[in-house]
Amino acid sequence: MTFNDDARINSSKVKRRGRTTGVAAGGGIVGILAVFLIAQFTGFDISPFFGEPAGDDQTVAECENISGEEANKTVQCRMAGASLAIDEYWAGEVDGYVSPEFILFTGSTSTGCGNATSASGPFYCPSDQTIYVDTDFYAELTTRFGANGGPLAEMYVLAHEWGHHIQNISGTMNGLDFQTTGPTSDGVRLELQADCFAGAWVRSATESDDENGVPYLEPVSDEDIADALSAAAAVGDDRIQESTQGQVTPETWTHGASEQRQKWFNAGRASGPSACDTFAAPANQL
Repeated sequence: MTFNDDARINSSKVKRRGRTTGVAAGGGIVGILAVFLIAQFTGFDISPFFGEPAGDDQTVAECENISGEEANKTVQCRMAGASLAIDEYWAGEVDGYVSPEFILFTGSTSTGCGNATSASGPFYCPSDQTIYVDTDFYAELTTRFGANGGPLAEMYVLAHEWGHHIQNISGTMNGLDFQTTGPTSDGVRLELQADCFAGAWVRSATESDDENGVPYLEPVSDEDIADALSAAAAVGDDRIQESTQGQVTPETWTHGASEQRQKWFNAGRASGPSACDTFAAPANQL
């Protein structure tokens, strides 16, 4: 799924942070909470990778006020354009909607959940209502995790993290049990709902227009959907465990199996956000 050539993309809401090379940082209760929160929401333990926080935020100047044709050429401008379309979609779906912040970074960065590095993968921090994406992850999505790649695969990742923002501002995250893991745990249900929300956005993605009424995105193709489903499967707990430890241990799952992630993405794509109540789903229907 690519941008219409004549659409106008403006990245003024997207910020970027540079690479830093610091060694161990921080500690104490703030650092402990940072490790816990990021590990729960992303499935990655970043504690061995703490680094010094990056510098001041900068606008992504090369992605400001450009055409859709230009936005299609680089991953950071695709992210800038996708953020506009996703933001517009949820503004029309959620009463009292508040946009998240969106930070592209490389190396390491400071967040409201503590310091993080690219080892954490893309994640959403509830404390500062900000989505953090190291665009180098998209190369890993294909080389390390075996996904097909493609623009919609990249956008699916961003739409999933945006789904966590919707959960945060709507109160879904409140009172969940993140101590328990497994295929039917609260943590997995939260992740599957974010996948469903990503699918719901894809369902209506071409309805978001720029300031001139031009749709940001071209119609979704079967190949695009295959790429998004490939990305969802590639980051399933079972797939990752099989490739990294040679066996699958469902009792430790935090994000859900490949099949679950694809199922809920398709549920959102078929029926919209009303189909995304994973917390009401019986265990045998997750």
